[in-house]
Amino acid sequence: MFLDLEGKPRCKVQLHCHTTVSDGRKTPEEVLEIYRAAGFDAVALTDHWKRNEPGEYRGMTVLSGAEYNIGTMDGASFLYGGGVYHIIGIGCKTPPELARSPKLTPKQVADAIHAAGGLVVLGHPAWSLNDPYTVSKQPFYDATEIYNTVSGVHHGCRPDSSLFVDLLACYGMTLPLLATDDAHYYDEDAPISWICIEGADASQDAVLDAVRRGAFYATQGPEVLVRRDGDTVFVRCSPCVKITFFSNRAHSKDRVIRGENLTEGQYEFKQVKVLRDGEEIFDERFLRVEVEDADGKRAWSNFILR
Repeated sequence: MFLDLEGKPRCKVQLHCHTTVSDGRKTPEEVLEIYRAAGFDAVALTDHWKRNEPGEYRGMTVLSGAEYNIGTMDGASFLYGGGVYHIIGIGCKTPPELARSPKLTPKQVADAIHAAGGLVVLGHPAWSLNDPYTVSKQPFYDATEIYNTVSGVHHGCRPDSSLFVDLLACYGMTLPLLATDDAHYYDEDAPISWICIEGADASQDAVLDAVRRGAFYATQGPEVLVRRDGDTVFVRCSPCVKITFFSNRAHSKDRVIRGENLTEGQYEFKQVKVLRDGEEIFDERFLRVEVEDADGKRAWSNFILR
């Protein structure tokens, strides 16, 4: 637990990593020790198709977790209703009733996780080449990953799902945004990306509640605290060189603030109204904030809706 820029308690949480139980290079105990030594308050072990029991490791919460990978690796197959989906179940009270099958659908996996009391996360959508329009028609996700460390190391690519989540938001789905390691190798992929939840409670129930409510920010180290007052969004952050406000607009003035040792910024929702299907709506409907420090490390807020 640590105190953020406003003096409020926060817990450091990793929600996606692998061990030798599936395809990770470290044993469960070795993985937990790596994250404990790095100051984490809670970790979910999410081996493929192998749910671990919740528990505790030397004062650190161990959350129940598993990753269910389904579908085909053909990136074009989403055009035909298919595609690859990696769905993480966090905090299941009992093992989800799932048997590996090429016929499993994302809904079937999500329904089983929910029935077991867990939280459903869409993993690394950019790496998986998930289609945002297709996902927007799948209302069973509780969160998704905006950044997935392992997808950018070794033979990986596309760790950053920022474009995916923005397009998804344009379709009306604004999910809580996680940064995770999805660590397998434990060289370049851990501990790099995580979330910081509000409060001093890192129990499994508290972590699940914080994720569902979006009461956290995602980070690789920098802090980013966001407050809204009317149509103005205010940001406080640890020293950084760039603050970016992303929205559904393709272009907007004052979107990026650059400088040295930036610690605050603000942005006002644009007031332009447009007609869509005969309905008058505001042109700018959501914002999210990303900050980057001098070392290239980033932090991401959740969506702020108009």
